[in-house]
Amino acid sequence: MSLPWKGIVIHHSLTKDGETVSWNAIRRYHIDPQGPPQYRMREIGYHAGVEMVSGAYECLLGRPLDWFGAHTVGVNRTHLGFLFVGNFDLAPPPSEMMQVACERAIRPWMKAFGIGVDDIRPHREFADKTCPGRFFEIAELIDVLEHLRAGDF
Repeated sequence: MSLPWKGIVIHHSLTKDGETVSWNAIRRYHIDPQGPPQYRMREIGYHAGVEMVSGAYECLLGRPLDWFGAHTVGVNRTHLGFLFVGNFDLAPPPSEMMQVACERAIRPWMKAFGIGVDDIRPHREFADKTCPGRFFEIAELIDVLEHLRAGDF
């Protein structure tokens, strides 16, 4: 089944990124049957994310691409969810983290589903939050995307 992906919503975890894998903790929080009612899902709400793992940034898979998201009220059926692990209300995301996210997930999704840069949106446009953080500039993410060489994806 092919879903009608029209865009990508960018999130941050609002947690510190470190040398341990936070992705699994976020996943457990989302699927915990004893957790908050808005979570208790069958899988993490995002389709993919990026975080520091053993000294290098890695993209991690979440929901299968043929499942609707559970990350942004109102667009879960039309937009993929991508999570940057970190708190970007305190500082901007590292450029290497942006590069890895764009090369390994965001740009391939754009190519596979015909998503344009104008359809990459911060979570804050859909909710009364700062997500993906006060210091996360979507324009910088788009700049990274536009400077990827064709052979880089």
